[in-house]
Amino acid sequence: MISILLIVQIVLVVLLTITVLLQKSSSIGLGAYSGSNESVFGAKGPGSFLSKITFFLGFLFVLNTIGMGYFYGQERSASVVDTIIEETTVVAPSAAAITPSADSDENTSTK
Repeated sequence: MISILLIVQIVLVVLLTITVLLQKSSSIGLGAYSGSNESVFGAKGPGSFLSKITFFLGFLFVLNTIGMGYFYGQERSASVVDTIIEETTVVAPSAAAITPSADSDENTSTK
């Protein structure tokens, strides 16, 4: 799922960059190349159309980023160790075998 969202994110970035560069700015920029196509977008030109597309792509970009953050967080909280099922037949030692004997305590205190 994360790889699909990452591919969508890259496509959104490319499309968003193209729509921003096609818009007219105060210094005209790359928007000067769209002057002959203004009749296709209506009387106001491509400004309002491109701004709506830019807003829509930006909105999708933000939603996709939030989704990627959520899925990355879910993946990070899961561990490979959680999937390991370990069955053992080893019996734990009894408590009597672990306690030290009284003889070893006397030998260490006399030295």
